[in-house]
Amino acid sequence: MRVLHVITGLGVGGAEQQLRLLLAELPASCEVVTLTNPGAVADGLAADGVHVRHLGMSGNRDLSALPRLTRLIRQGRYDLVHTHLYRACLYGRAAARLAGVRAVVATEHSLGAATIEGRPLGAGVRALYLASERLGTSTVAVSATIARRLREWGVPARRIHVVPNGIDADRFRFDALLRSRARALLGLPQDAYVIGGVGRLVAGKRFDVLIRALPHLPGAHLLLVGGGEQEAVLRALAARRDVAGRVRFAGECAYEGAGGGLDLPALLAAMDVLASPSADEAFGLAVVEGLAAGLPVVYATCPAVDDLPPGRAPGAVRADAAAFTDALRAARGSAAGRLPVPPAVAHYTIASAAARLTAVYEAALHGTTPVLGKQSPPPTSDTSVTSGVSAR
Repeated sequence: MRVLHVITGLGVGGAEQQLRLLLAELPASCEVVTLTNPGAVADGLAADGVHVRHLGMSGNRDLSALPRLTRLIRQGRYDLVHTHLYRACLYGRAAARLAGVRAVVATEHSLGAATIEGRPLGAGVRALYLASERLGTSTVAVSATIARRLREWGVPARRIHVVPNGIDADRFRFDALLRSRARALLGLPQDAYVIGGVGRLVAGKRFDVLIRALPHLPGAHLLLVGGGEQEAVLRALAARRDVAGRVRFAGECAYEGAGGGLDLPALLAAMDVLASPSADEAFGLAVVEGLAAGLPVVYATCPAVDDLPPGRAPGAVRADAAAFTDALRAARGSAAGRLPVPPAVAHYTIASAAARLTAVYEAALHGTTPVLGKQSPPPTSDTSVTSGVSAR
C-alpha cells in the first residue's frame, strides 16, 4: 500500500510529532508532503528515512498549490491520501480527487468547542470544512469528544472513526539522572518544586493562569515548554507579578533531542507536576505524556482522560481556572516523588493507534466499514481525591 500524507506544516507540534510516530509503525510505504514550514519534524522524518516534499504554499489562499499538489499525487500513483490539519484537509482532499485517488482519509486533530487549530469557528470555516469533508472517504477523530463534535456539525456518523493519539510510553520512563542533568542545564535548583506546562504559547493554552498562580506558591518554579506568539506577553506578565526569576521558557522541543539538547522526556523529568490549564483541548497529549512520566497532573480539560471511565488516571486532577492555584498547592502538599504509571497510559499506545488506522485504510480501499473493535479498557485503579477539585 502506497500512502501519501499531506500536512499543513512540520514544525514542532502535537499533530506533527504524532505523524512521525505513526509512520514508524504503519505497515505501508508512506511519503509526506508539507504545504508550508518544513521544520524540525521534517528533519526527523528525513532522518527516519521518510521522503518529505515541501510544496512551498505561500498562504491560505495560494490556489496555485492545488494543481501542484494534484500533479504530485497523480505522478506518485498513491493508493491512498491521508490529510492532517485544516488547510491540508481542504487542499489535500480536493487534489486527491482531481488526481483520481478514491481512498482519502483525513485526521481531525484539533477541533475544539469554539476553535479549530486556534482559528475561530465561524460559519464560513465550518461550511468550507463540511464541503471538503464530503470529498473524503472517512474522517478520523483522535478522541470521542472530537467524534461527537463532528457529528454535531453534521458529518455522518458512518464516516467518523475514532483512532486516539498514541505515545511510546517507554520513552517517558522517569530517570533521576536525567532529571538532575535537565535541571542543571535549565538553571533550576535541584531541590525546587517545579510546575511544568507543555504546549504552544498561544492564548488558548492559558499559561497565564500558571504565572498568576506563582506568587501564591512561594519557592515554586515554572517551566514552560513550547514556542508561540504569547511568549513576550507571558514574560511581561511574569515581570509584573515579580516572578520572572522563577519562570523558565524552554522553547520548542522535539520529541527526541538532537545534538545533546533536552528532549521532551528530559524536560518532563525535570518537573514535579504537569499543569494543563487550557479550557478547550481536542485530546490532551501532554497530559498523557506527563502521566507516562509518573507526574501528578492538574488539568482543566483533557478528553484523553475524561473519555475514559473514572479511575483510569489516578493522580490526574481536574480543576477550573478559579481552582487551579488551590489544586497546584494541594499537589505540592501531597508530593511523594514519582507516581506509578496509571492504566490510562496503556490505553494510548502508538502501536494500537497504528493498528486501528491500518483498519481504516483497508476499509477505505475496499469500500467497507472498518472493524476497529473496542480498545480494551485499562484495569480499574483507586481514584485519588483532592479537596475542591475532581480526580479523574
